[in-house]
Amino acid sequence: VLCTPTATPPIWLTHDHPERCYVTADGYTMPHGGRQHACYENGEFRRYAARIVEAMTRALGQHPALLAWQLDNEFKCHVTEDFNKSTVVRWHIWLQKRYGTIAVLNQAWGTDIWSERYQRFQQILPPGRTPFQQNTSLATAYKLFSREMIAEAADEQATIIRRYSSVPITTNATLTFAISQERMFQKLDFAAFDDYPGHADWTRQVLNSDVYRNAVPGKPFWCMETSVAFNGWVGCNPEATHPPGFLVSEAVVIYALGGEAISYWLWRQQRSGVEQPHSAVLSSWGAPSLGYPEVLRVEQARRELEPLMLESVPAPAEIGLTWSDRGRVMLQVEPLGAGNGVTVSYEQTWLPWHKLVVTEGYHRDVRFEGADFSDLKLLITPVMPAISTDFLEHIRAWVEAGGVWLAGPLVGYRTEEHTVHLDAALGALESLAGVITVYAYPANGSKVCGEAFGESADVAGWVHALRPADLDTRVLGTLRSGNHDTGLAFVTERTLGRGRVVLFTAETQGESGVRLRTRLLHHCAELAGVTSRFEVTSGTLVAPRVTHSGDALWVVQNLDGRGGRVTLPRAAADAVSGETVPAGPLDLGAYAYRALRV
Repeated sequence: VLCTPTATPPIWLTHDHPERCYVTADGYTMPHGGRQHACYENGEFRRYAARIVEAMTRALGQHPALLAWQLDNEFKCHVTEDFNKSTVVRWHIWLQKRYGTIAVLNQAWGTDIWSERYQRFQQILPPGRTPFQQNTSLATAYKLFSREMIAEAADEQATIIRRYSSVPITTNATLTFAISQERMFQKLDFAAFDDYPGHADWTRQVLNSDVYRNAVPGKPFWCMETSVAFNGWVGCNPEATHPPGFLVSEAVVIYALGGEAISYWLWRQQRSGVEQPHSAVLSSWGAPSLGYPEVLRVEQARRELEPLMLESVPAPAEIGLTWSDRGRVMLQVEPLGAGNGVTVSYEQTWLPWHKLVVTEGYHRDVRFEGADFSDLKLLITPVMPAISTDFLEHIRAWVEAGGVWLAGPLVGYRTEEHTVHLDAALGALESLAGVITVYAYPANGSKVCGEAFGESADVAGWVHALRPADLDTRVLGTLRSGNHDTGLAFVTERTLGRGRVVLFTAETQGESGVRLRTRLLHHCAELAGVTSRFEVTSGTLVAPRVTHSGDALWVVQNLDGRGGRVTLPRAAADAVSGETVPAGPLDLGAYAYRALRV
């Protein structure tokens, strides 16, 4: 796998050329070194980048050993939006293309506040430091622009490669980088991610596979980087070493959930640079490392599972969770509650929903905001501040045909331009859900609790207190003990055609909050007729697959290192040994796995 070297331009390209370098929001120009110090919107950098990519591809694009191309390395891993003058020029072009006229932009952003009204696009500076805060519309637009630009830089490299090479092209991403996951992989051949999980957070391994399995539909994904024993660099102490068996479990879950390849960072320990403390397959002096025996165990597992993986694909999911790149941006611009003890972030609200679906034994997908979801029975959409007209129209048609949409918390409360609705607190969502928002406010420190499904839980973050506005809308959960909203709803359900719209508008806290959300999840899954749920103990996963002949193949494994149990509904056959496995409880040791024909 060949990687284009554009993340690490040579010193002659950037030394004495600050105009080619990355500039922070405070105006600091990054010097040479440390990688990712170049400005990807600078024309000269792009010209040199294109030149080296073309030279590499001409020379090696037909090499018989070449499996794939990797673009750059971890786009926007260490940096976010660029404020270089070259970037600003592209920003103005992007704005004009997006809005057409300055009058349209002024109206969309509400620029009359604080005399921000612009006369021409060239007056619109990037959102650098100001005496107070930047206009949210401006700040959000600049982040969206930046993500579009870095994807276009990737597209440009891919276009050059395809002239001289026919092998597939990818790049290595993570959910934390300042990119749009959906846009980055739109024009690439398959998806890949880097992951360095700690052994305590086992659901994170599942998350990456669930996201990148659908990033390029129909194509297996790769794990491009993971550590063999521990993670580390000179800016931090190496983390605790992986327990024996952990690396095998990480590899097996990737294979079982649709992954095709795993690559370690790194083969041989670095003797210089900044990642010297990071684990590797071999030490810098060439001896097998602490992780070497685990690498051998992964290879044994791969040889065992590969025939089974090649004869099957991941089973279709009935439940999906919406991942919104734009929603993540908007919460970065407007972290509701910041400074009041509770910061509402995209990840802090979204990730617990995925974890809940996994730990309750449901097979699931993660779908990007613009992806098709017509094949699902239940769609869960937490944290999507702005709902596009297209998304809402598709939701309406899908629900009327029988789908169940669980929306919230923090869905629909802003416009696509990051402004406040003028017709209703949740805009068009209120009409779809058959509700009226009576109050919208932060619940932090207000001693607000919510009651639903026989559970009572404290509420934090932002609350939308609702009242039914349609005969088909019923209240499932009410707010209590608040200063203004006692008796108003925070969980509602509306029948729409053959389906349901379920609205959940408060963030429940603590163990009781988890129990309440769990009851809500089961309620929605039952409404939707979801059947792909597995009876497992915490820390144990079933990855269902379907063979090319239509038979069921389950990969069951323990991921938390504590051992676990799965209950088989009927007798199965071990797909490796052929032995019969009776129906009922099947115990698994720490990090153990079994492949079963069910």
